[in-house]
Amino acid sequence: MSPRASTLTRWVPRLIITLALVHFVWAFAQPNAWAAIAGDGFVRALVDLEPGDYFAREASVWFLTAGVALLALGTLSRHVIATTGRLPAQLGWYLVGIGVPLCVLYFPVTGGWPILAIGVLALLAAREPVRAGESAEV
Repeated sequence: MSPRASTLTRWVPRLIITLALVHFVWAFAQPNAWAAIAGDGFVRALVDLEPGDYFAREASVWFLTAGVALLALGTLSRHVIATTGRLPAQLGWYLVGIGVPLCVLYFPVTGGWPILAIGVLALLAAREPVRAGESAEV
C-alpha cells in the first residue's frame, strides 16, 4: 500500500516547482545579458567586474541557477512524499532560510516573499499526520 499525504503536503512541491518555472522565465524576460554572455563564449563571462552590464549578467545567471535549485527541491520533495507520505521539516527550514535574508535585505520589494511563504507552508505540512484516506499522488 502506498503512503498517504495531506492536501497541503501535496501542494508544497507543486508551489516550489511553479516558483522554479517563474525563475526560468524571469531569467530570460527581465532585462538580461544573455546575448553578451553568449557573445563572450560563456566561459569566464562573469569574472570581469568592469563591463557596464555586469549586474545584468549576474542577475541572469542567478535567476537561472535559483530556478534549477528550486526545481531540485520541488522534485526531490515530490519523491520523498511519494515514498514516505510526509514532507520533511528541513525543506521548510531551507526555504525559510533562503526567504528571510531576501526579505530583510531587499525589503519590501523582493521575490523572497513567495519562498518564505512556501517555507512556512512546508513547515505546517511537515507537522500534519499522514492521512489514511488520501492518495499519495503528487
